[in-house]
Amino acid sequence: MKKFIVSGAIHGLLAVALGAFAAHGLADVLDAYGADIWAKAVQYQMFHAAGLLVIGILMSRNIIGNNKGLNIAGWCMNAGIVFFSGSLYILALSGIKVLGAITPIGGVLFLIGWLFIIKTVVKEGK
Repeated sequence: MKKFIVSGAIHGLLAVALGAFAAHGLADVLDAYGADIWAKAVQYQMFHAAGLLVIGILMSRNIIGNNKGLNIAGWCMNAGIVFFSGSLYILALSGIKVLGAITPIGGVLFLIGWLFIIKTVVKEGK
């Protein structure tokens, strides 16, 4: 529970920092395509940082009861951020297109995370 609040806050902090870094430090490095990719990575990182905070709060308040599904959701979202946003950050900087093949793994992990939240709340919710 606490681990997802902390990891969500860390991912939120990093999303803000990386967004600002792109705007100020990478303005002369990234072309429009790279800047768009970077912005998408920041956006999805922040969305899922918020998702991690929600998971952590649900777990800490014992709102659900059985937290196994929420635990899986949290780990999927953390891994999804690494695969999805991480691959896009590297792609934006390097231009190595093959990294785009890694991004969908993160997207699938995001979907699994959200599905586990839905499943757990419907099945275990008080």
